[in-house]
Amino acid sequence: MKPLGNLYLIPCTLGDTAPLEVLPYLVKKAIEEIDYYVVEHEKNARAFIKSIVPKKSQPDLHFSLINKFTEKDDIPNMLNPCLNGKDIGVISDAGCPGIADPGAAIVEQAHLKGIKVVPLVGPSSILMAMMASGFNGQNFAFNGYLPIDKRERRKEIKRLERLSEEQNQSQLFIETPYRNNQMLESVISTLQPQSKLCIACDITLSTEYIKTYTAEEWKSKKVDLSKRPTMFIIQK
Repeated sequence: MKPLGNLYLIPCTLGDTAPLEVLPYLVKKAIEEIDYYVVEHEKNARAFIKSIVPKKSQPDLHFSLINKFTEKDDIPNMLNPCLNGKDIGVISDAGCPGIADPGAAIVEQAHLKGIKVVPLVGPSSILMAMMASGFNGQNFAFNGYLPIDKRERRKEIKRLERLSEEQNQSQLFIETPYRNNQMLESVISTLQPQSKLCIACDITLSTEYIKTYTAEEWKSKKVDLSKRPTMFIIQK
């Protein structure tokens, strides 16, 4: 019986950073050897692969797309190369595949089919924000996006603040980058004055900004988060 290929989870940069400044050699080695990929967007993946291994033959690459438009029933067939002994690489648009990322669905299928899953080391905005926040790194939760409706968003912020206090649990969430400033205003006006908020913005980039203050202290700070990838963390 032919050995199965492996599914490699290949992290990428969190923005316009020289890849080998934040990614280890194993990522380069994996890309050198793999021709089959499951990615969010082919154009982004091709550009990333070229930045890591410029001489790799682009016409020889094969891509399957896994994003919000992918039909669930199409996912198992993406692993056919592994069943035929070929390795597959999973690449997110930013950061680590499978973490707040649609790549988790292909990993689930790999386990069901007995395919070895190999996670490679790379930057994760969630973990790096927690590392730099000064908050409880033993108990934290990532909540994704909060409601857009102002009233519902305010209720959710209060719920997360309460949960943080009751369970000593750091609460992380994100916003669509062009709405970051509105989110910051909403958070600091909703939290109790002494509740803490960490803003981790442009992680690993030259414009990186990571600060922790109380909600009251944030009211006197001037920072423009518009169109900048940002992680918000609450700790009561």
